[in-house]
Amino acid sequence: MADEIKNIASLDRLIHQPARLAIMAVLSACESADFAYLLDATGLSKGNLSAHLSKLEEGGYVAIVKSFKGKYPNTSCSLTVAGQRAFNTYRKQYLALAQHLEK
Repeated sequence: MADEIKNIASLDRLIHQPARLAIMAVLSACESADFAYLLDATGLSKGNLSAHLSKLEEGGYVAIVKSFKGKYPNTSCSLTVAGQRAFNTYRKQYLALAQHLEK
């Protein structure tokens, strides 16, 4: 059996969950994104997005900054260095598996 298939169990489970994978993918493509943009980009509900962002923040993958734009609250999210590293590792493992399965 190929190493790529054996390594399925080593995929980062914090990232592998579909909603968190979507969040990580969006954040990996930009410096930061506000909560409204993430809602639109991922299609998640406010509660689900908030819960998954909290899990990613607890895991050290996402930094969350709460501020105000004028009188309105604003939540901005970005990948931490550890989050970017973890997402790059996850992406490489996943692509290696996908390439192996195409053979």
